[in-house]
Amino acid sequence: MIQENIIEETLTRLFKEMEFEAEPSGLYDPLRYMIALGGKRIRPRLCLTVYALFHNRFEPGVLSAAEALEVFHSFTLIHDDIMDKADIRRGQPTVYRKWDANTAILSGDVMSIDSYRRLAQVPAAVLPQVLELFSRTAAQVCEGQQYDMEFESRNAVLMEEYQQMIGLKTAVLIACSARMGALLARVPEKDSQAFYRFGYNLGMAFQIADDWLDTYGDTVVFGKSVGGDILNGKKTWLLTQAMAQSGETGRERLRQALAMPAETAEEKSAKIAAVKAIYQELNVSEAAQNEIKKYHEMALAELETLSLSTVQKKMLQRYAASLTGRKK
Repeated sequence: MIQENIIEETLTRLFKEMEFEAEPSGLYDPLRYMIALGGKRIRPRLCLTVYALFHNRFEPGVLSAAEALEVFHSFTLIHDDIMDKADIRRGQPTVYRKWDANTAILSGDVMSIDSYRRLAQVPAAVLPQVLELFSRTAAQVCEGQQYDMEFESRNAVLMEEYQQMIGLKTAVLIACSARMGALLARVPEKDSQAFYRFGYNLGMAFQIADDWLDTYGDTVVFGKSVGGDILNGKKTWLLTQAMAQSGETGRERLRQALAMPAETAEEKSAKIAAVKAIYQELNVSEAAQNEIKKYHEMALAELETLSLSTVQKKMLQRYAASLTGRKK
């Protein structure tokens, strides 16, 4: 079993030493910029953590898989920021703001291709399974993003629709990371599927927590502007829940608040405050925290189906706590 400090050291070294093509610099500099921005590396960390439960050292191909997961995730962020008109990512200007939208699109494209190049270096014995899992997941992430964009033009969405969307957009890639670590570790298929469900439920908790942070978080800690989802009319868990809890009068109040102008800094602040006031009346923040707890506990329940030692379970429990912000 590989200890967590070794996993952390491996991740730090891996992304510090990551290389891309040198030229044309206008294409590859944004890739270097995105990786240098850092982040929690939650997807490669989960892949390596699951693998580490069953091995004493990392094979080179395992590290390539971890790289591929982070590179692919970074590609989605580059394109997401264009679609969301986001100015800040991890406390720094987004790629399309630092360069321009055309550069961001093309650099994102080549970053997606680069993730497959790295993934192709996994051990040959598991390459077909890993490629099938990764390709299916990549398509699902795009499907989730499409639903997310379509929801922006709708007055409201059902909670079931929202859950399907974040399941595709966010949870499946975290689930993929867990199962990929299991596939690379050569665990039985039944256990591999349990790891997938563990990651999926954590991903659901993580996205709802991200929605919550966009409204209630600290910009410095969160790494991007707070209130952006409200300004962009995003159908978050909070908004979906508020619509579900409200009668027609309440829903109309929400629609009016969301329709407020947001051109100046003062207008943006007023719009965010108006929506948050309605959330406060409905106790939406507390409801979101309860939903995060529910998915967190569902993820931990999957660990009980696996033949793991107490030490192994505790490592995964610590990972889960770090992802959802929960201590238990």
